[in-house]
Formats: sequence, structure tokens, C-alpha cells
Amino acid sequence: MFRNILVHIPSERPVRTVVDVAVGLTVGRRAHLDAVAIGYESTGSIGMVAEGGGAAVAAVMGYEQDRALERANAAISVFEVEAKLAQIAYGTRALAAIPADAEETIGRLSRFYDLTIVSQPDPSFPTYDNLIPQGVLFNSGGPMLMVPYIHKGPLDAHHVGIAWDGSRLAARAVRDALPFLTAAQAVIVIAVNEERGDTGERSSEELINHLARRGIKASVQRLMADRANVQGTIISAAADSNIGLLVMGGFGHSRLQERILGGVTREMFESMTVPVLMSH
Repeated sequence: MFRNILVHIPSERPVRTVVDVAVGLTVGRRAHLDAVAIGYESTGSIGMVAEGGGAAVAAVMGYEQDRALERANAAISVFEVEAKLAQIAYGTRALAAIPADAEETIGRLSRFYDLTIVSQPDPSFPTYDNLIPQGVLFNSGGPMLMVPYIHKGPLDAHHVGIAWDGSRLAARAVRDALPFLTAAQAVIVIAVNEERGDTGERSSEELINHLARRGIKASVQRLMADRANVQGTIISAAADSNIGLLVMGGFGHSRLQERILGGVTREMFESMTVPVLMSH
């Protein structure tokens, strides 16, 4: 069960979308919700005054930190209004950080929660807030619920879709999503370009049987798509089936110690239309 939930409140983007989902989900589950907002400290000004000595640098650093905390607190105040109206159990944290540290900071914090809720990166707002979901996905060790920036209202998880390819990450996402799956009215397994295994069975059939043993009745859609259009096929299937929550593994690989999103995951980050629960 999701009893302890964290939500990232953007400090440089609209916050209503992610606040509505986080508060609504908490009310429905009688959980505790913590909100964190990060204000970003600019490092450009520090370089400009470096020749002025340590006192000048310290003064600029203090000024930048204060401004960053102001932005974080302003974002948190929007969340607090809604949390108080909903009468939920909640906590808040406003942080200041340089952009290079922000991803790791929230990723480390999110390890202590059952679920972390974030907002999809929005290219119309060039902000470091857009990097937070990737940091949570790779560093939290748990499930991340990413809400599209076009989403309105609370989460509707009556119809849940599973993007299934039989991989370890997909299986991890299914386990992490069990609280949603057990409560759903309908569960649809979306298998794109699925092949039969060594036993002649498709792994989606095994997944259907596994879910049935947990009392979850699921159906399967097997689809074919060009390799470049797998993500689009999944999104189209979700729309056709009125899916309100999509579950999938969050793929990536490491390059020189830096986490890089895999193809389908990257495309989902860019063009998702429904909330997505991802695990890595």
C-alpha cells in the first residue's frame, strides 16, 4: 500500500496539475503526503564577483540561496492551501540547491517513500525542474508516478494499462503498481511485438495468470509496430481503451556514470498523455 508518499512541487513551473493528483491520491488512501520544492541557486553571479575575494563570494552565495528558498517556499505555499482544505496528513520541505545537485538530492530523499509523484518535463518552461523526474527514476529505488503537464484533476485509475515486454523492469513496475491494479475496475496488458518464448508461450499469458492468482482480472492486447513507433502504439492503445494510468518499466543505461533514458522511456517523457507509473 502507498502509505507514505512524496510529491515534488516545481518552483519554476505551474504546480496545479501535480498538486491535484498528489492530494487526491492521498485522500483516497488515507496516507501521509510530504511535499518538497527545490529553488535553484544561480552560480553565474559567483564567478563574476570571484575577484572581489571571499567576503564578496559569500555575500553573493547567501543572496542566491535566499532567492532560491523564496521560490521554493512560494511553490510549497500553493500546495499547503490544497492540503489544508483536503484535511490530509502532510509535511513540507523547501530546499535550495545548485542545479547539479538537485537531481541527486531529491532522488536520495525519495528512497524513504512508497511512491514519488512528479510532473512531466515541459519544454515550454526551460527549467531545472524538468530534470527532476529522471533523477527520481534512476535514484529512488522505488516507483515514480509522472503526471502529464496537460493533465487536469485527480488521478483516475479505474482503468489501468500495463506496457508489457516480459523484462525485469516491466515486472518490477507491475509489482510496484499492485495497489493500483488490485483496486482497478479493468486492467489491460499491452504487448507490442511480442514473440513466443522457448516454451511456445507468450509472457503476457503468464502475466495474466499471475495477476489472476491475486484476484486481478486482466485482458491482453497484442499489437505490432515499427521499432520507431512503439511508444506511439502504446499511447494510442491507452487512449482507445480509456486507460487513466499506464504502468511500465523505466529503461535506461549508463554512459560514463551518467544515466541516459532508453528510447521508449525518453519518448514517453516527451509525449505522454496519461499519468505513468514507472520503475527502474
